[in-house]
Amino acid sequence: MNETIEQILSDIATVGNMRAIPEADMASGIDFSSNDYLGLAARTDLRDGFFATLRPDDIQMSASASRLLAGRQSAFTAFERCLKEAYAGRDALLFNSGYHANTGITSAFAGSDYYILADKLVHASIIDGIRLSGLPFARFRHNDFGHLARLAEKTSRDGYKLIIIAESVYSMDGDRADIDALAEIKRRYQDSILYIDEAHAVGVEGPGGLGMCMASSSYDDIDIIVGTLGKALASTGAYAMLKSPLRSFMVNKARSLIFSTALPPLCVKWSQYIFEKCLGMEAEREQLRRLSQILADELLTIGAKGYVSHIQGVICGTPQRAVQLSHKLAEEGFTVLPIRTPTVPPGTDRLRLSLSANITPAQISSLGSALRKLYEING
Repeated sequence: MNETIEQILSDIATVGNMRAIPEADMASGIDFSSNDYLGLAARTDLRDGFFATLRPDDIQMSASASRLLAGRQSAFTAFERCLKEAYAGRDALLFNSGYHANTGITSAFAGSDYYILADKLVHASIIDGIRLSGLPFARFRHNDFGHLARLAEKTSRDGYKLIIIAESVYSMDGDRADIDALAEIKRRYQDSILYIDEAHAVGVEGPGGLGMCMASSSYDDIDIIVGTLGKALASTGAYAMLKSPLRSFMVNKARSLIFSTALPPLCVKWSQYIFEKCLGMEAEREQLRRLSQILADELLTIGAKGYVSHIQGVICGTPQRAVQLSHKLAEEGFTVLPIRTPTVPPGTDRLRLSLSANITPAQISSLGSALRKLYEING
C-alpha cells in the first residue's frame, strides 16, 4: 500500500499539484485570496456589538447532537425564521457548511426518477452530491443555455423529471449565470426543479445582499437556493431556502444533516447577528463594485481579460507557473494563492484574485504594478 500511495504523491508533485496545509498563520501582507468580500471578518466593532447582546446562557459552544436530536433548538429556529422573513416566506434549513448543504441536498434525491443537468463548472460539492445520489446526469457547457435546452428536451422525452443545477456567481472566474434563462427552461417541464448555489453571491449581490435569485423576476421559479455563511458573512455554515415541501424532504433525506452534529448555537447566533447587519450594508457592496472595476482595469494591462467582479483570475496555463507567480507576489507583500487542476480544468491553472471591501484602490494599483513587473521578467 505504501508504494502505491508514495507513487500517487510523486505523480502529484511531478505535475506541480502537491498541496500542503500551512502550519502557521499566513504571512502578513495584502490578502487577495480571502472570501471575506465585505471585509467583515476583522471588524472588531461587529464582534464587540455581538458579544454585548449575549447573556451567559447564550454562550453554548456545542450542539452536542444533530439537529434531529439536539436538546436546544432556539438559536437554529430563530435564525431560520429570520431567513424565512428575508426570503419572502421561503422555508429555511441550516447546514454545517456549503459542502454539507450541496452534498446532502443533491444526494437526497437518490432513488427518485429525476435526471440531473448541471453546469460544467458547478462546485465540487455539487458533483460529489450528484455522484452520491446515483442518479443519471449530464453537464451542460458552462452558461450555454442552448446546450442545456437540448439536453433537457432529450432527457424529458426519455421520461425523466429534471433537476437543473447552476451557480449564480462562479467561484473561479466571477462570471454570472442568467437566472431568467435557467428559469425559462425549467418552466417547460412539469415537476422539474431549479437549484441555484449562491455561495459567492450572498452578501454581495441582490437586494440586501440576498443574492441574484432575489433580484430576479424568476424568483418564484427557483426551488432550491443555497447560501453560505463563511464567505461574505464572516461566520460558518450554510443555509438552504426551499420551496415547500422540500424542507421536510431534506430533514428526512439529507444525510449530511441527519448524521452530523449541528453547528454550535453560539455560531448560529453570530450568523443571525451578522446576517441582519449585512442587509443594510449597501456602502460596502458599492465599494466592492468600485474595486472590481479598478482591478479589472489593472489586469487588462497584463492582457488578463475577465469579468468585472469581486472574483477575477489571471490564467497561468500550468500549475508550476501559477505556484511560481504566487511565491513571487508573496515576496512583494501580496497573498494571492494559486488554483490548480483539478479545481480548475487542465491548462487553466491560475491566480485567483478575490476582493474585499476593506482593500484600497492604492493596494490594487500596487498589485497591478507587481504583476506587470513579474510579467516583464518572466515573459
